[in-house]
Amino acid sequence: MAEVRTFTEENPIRVFLLDDHEVVRRGLADLLDAEPDISVVGDADSAAHALTRGPAVRPDVAVLDVRLPDGDGITVCRELRSRMPELAVLMLTSFDDEEALLDAIMAGASGYVLKQIRGSALVSAVRTVASGQSMLDPATTARLMESLRTDPAGEPAVAPELAGLSPRERDILALIGEGLTNRQIGRRLYLSEKTVKNHISRLLAKLGVQRRVQAAVLASHLGQPGTGGRPAG
Repeated sequence: MAEVRTFTEENPIRVFLLDDHEVVRRGLADLLDAEPDISVVGDADSAAHALTRGPAVRPDVAVLDVRLPDGDGITVCRELRSRMPELAVLMLTSFDDEEALLDAIMAGASGYVLKQIRGSALVSAVRTVASGQSMLDPATTARLMESLRTDPAGEPAVAPELAGLSPRERDILALIGEGLTNRQIGRRLYLSEKTVKNHISRLLAKLGVQRRVQAAVLASHLGQPGTGGRPAG
């Protein structure tokens, strides 16, 4: 699992922007560059330009518009992260689109926010994903999780990817879905932080995903986790 990353004024978060509207790009650049620990190192107005320019400037965070004239930011996210696995991606969109949210998460995005977000909240989101954490729009995520818990007929859904997990891995996955850190999971299950880390590495490999936030989406299929081996409260 990736360690928490820290940034300073001397070692700022390097940000790359993708939006087809020049005014939006300039506004984002001005907003982010005003922060001492953030530096905008490049931008693009199309998917094609982003795939060319993005890797060249070695960003820590890419802020990508979902809707583009020559493609979509989700595809760009997937391509950029295949070339730069450590890249944190924050999807930015005008649309409250649950399907786009799921696609973005499964493409490896660390966060998804709406363009109506306040400037200070966007700055905070960039810092959050740069540090290795996830940043998802709460209202959209809540509806997505609810839709994943049931199939179209209204019955509880079960992800086939979960079949290969051990009971312990399923417990840990459920706690990831609650947003707990490795240390918090260890305390809850009476395991060392290193043991939790090893379990998470194995369960991510079994699920075929790379990031905790992707696993958290699959965790929504578990329903209420069991309480075996877990302290009350």
